Amino acid sequence: MISDVHGNVTALEAVLADIEARGITRVLNLGDVVGKGPRGSEAVKLSRETCEVTVRGNWDTFISRNAVQPFAGGQFARDELSDEDVRWLAALPNAHELVMSGQRIRLFHASQTSEFVRVRVRHTREEFLGMFTNTDFTGDFRAGPSPAGTTPDVVGYGDIHSTFLEADEGLTLFNAGAVGNHLDAPTAPYVLLEGKLGSLEPEGFSISFVRVPYDIEAEIAVARDVGMPDVEAYALELREGIYRGNGTPSS
Repeated sequence: MISDVHGNVTALEAVLADIEARGITRVLNLGDVVGKGPRGSEAVKLSRETCEVTVRGNWDTFISRNAVQPFAGGQFARDELSDEDVRWLAALPNAHELVMSGQRIRLFHASQTSEFVRVRVRHTREEFLGMFTNTDFTGDFRAGPSPAGTTPDVVGYGDIHSTFLEADEGLTLFNAGAVGNHLDAPTAPYVLLEGKLGSLEPEGFSISFVRVPYDIEAEIAVARDVGMPDVEAYALELREGIYRGNGTPSS
């Protein structure tokens, strides 16, 4: 599982190389392919070539929805995309589901409500339990032979740019972090699920986090070379994990 590439091709290429070196052949993308970083179109191209499924993130939605963006960084991200890139982003699904080693797994970008509703690392029990419900946004759980009303046991998402895993009463929630705009460490994270894919028989199942170092300064140099707005804010996020929205580290 990769998430939140945000146009950072340097990080994405490093993560994809690590994935390939481990012999992993199935990659799922939890959205926000574009925005914030300098090479959204190239990130779209790589995602389309390497990811079996990509779900739609909030940046993917609002960048593809409007040709005129209300801020300079958004306009840069939109203008950098081809018409085909925009069509692909707009058509991405809300969620994706699979079964593995007896676990019903649902993946989306931000929450069961929409790609715009955020559930942070620090959240209420009500928010935790809500992530496993069926909604108009997710529909019923349909992967595997699942009766009507079935809900997931495992939920994975992105959006908040910080990795975590929480398990309670047989339910597991994890966040894949942000490959291209990591706010919890100066390395690019992804999540590895291991088990018997397609099986609802209880067997060995694991969720692990991988963090991949990459050349952050090279990525910042690309952003400068192409004239991307807010380069210094972008550099601070990549180097120090300081979010430009509030000037404090993500938590």
